[in-house]
Amino acid sequence: MSRPQPEESSVRLRLVSNDLEFLAELRPDAPHSVAAFLALLPWETQLVHVRWSGEGVWIPLGEKDFALPWENTTRYPSPGDVLFYPGGYSETEILLAYGACSFASKLGPIAGNHFMSFVEGLEQLPELGRRCLWQGAQPLIITTHPTTGASR
Repeated sequence: MSRPQPEESSVRLRLVSNDLEFLAELRPDAPHSVAAFLALLPWETQLVHVRWSGEGVWIPLGEKDFALPWENTTRYPSPGDVLFYPGGYSETEILLAYGACSFASKLGPIAGNHFMSFVEGLEQLPELGRRCLWQGAQPLIITTHPTTGASR
């Protein structure tokens, strides 16, 4: 896998779910995860409430293999932290913590690559989690933020 370009970590992302809007920054200490995620953009998907991890929502990616190494891993994301799980014990997925979260699968604890953190809209995260839990899957549109100058 080629080394991602350094400017990728300076890109800000805009995430919108219905009337909730967030801004996030990418983490330079997870360059391969950042590059794989940017390749998905612009992306329209759905968030589903987690089953084993606590206060979090996730995007299941099935058996898709992004050939990601382990980088900047954690089991305990803070609210607003986003993890990219490259697969293995569980299916490939992206997890967003909106509250107390301990990343796990049906087989037990797992860790993911912390590649993105929300920097604006954090106060709306509990509402996003509540909607996913009580109303079911919620739409999510992810694009680069217009002020980054990125062409996506």
